[in-house]
Amino acid sequence: MNQPFLIVRPAMVADLNRLVELRAYLLDGTEAMYSSKTPEDSMRWRAAYRTWLSSHLNTSNCVHVLAAEHKETGEVLGCATAIIDQRAPAPGCLNGLSGWVQSVVVEPQWRNRGIARQLMQNLLRWFASCSVGSVVLQSTEAADKLYQTLGFATSDERLLIRQEASA
Repeated sequence: MNQPFLIVRPAMVADLNRLVELRAYLLDGTEAMYSSKTPEDSMRWRAAYRTWLSSHLNTSNCVHVLAAEHKETGEVLGCATAIIDQRAPAPGCLNGLSGWVQSVVVEPQWRNRGIARQLMQNLLRWFASCSVGSVVLQSTEAADKLYQTLGFATSDERLLIRQEASA
């Protein structure tokens, strides 16, 4: 359901600071393996993400970053990122185009109002328009129900991560 107070649009360079702050809800101060552990870690990922966004916003056919903007205030309330990877063909993805959803985040006081759903529906339409056959995401427990209603299923594959300390 589209929210009457909301516009979902491609993110712009002017949104950079807000996108970084929204992503911090996922990457700073959580128990997740990928979360920053020190203030220095936080500063490093923020700088690297800002650089990445600057080089990919509206310039890459394989990256689509959305902002959910309040129609009246212009405040960015949420965001979501879609990335297309070219992989080897597989039975469920014959063209090898695989989608990855990252950083679906909504400002805490605006959660449970359909904003993440609207962002995801827009990302899924974009993936479909790009002939992406398979879409993967990593979820939080709180978001599992949303993703399941959008057709995502828990995989029986194990996700193993090797993370370089200095990378």
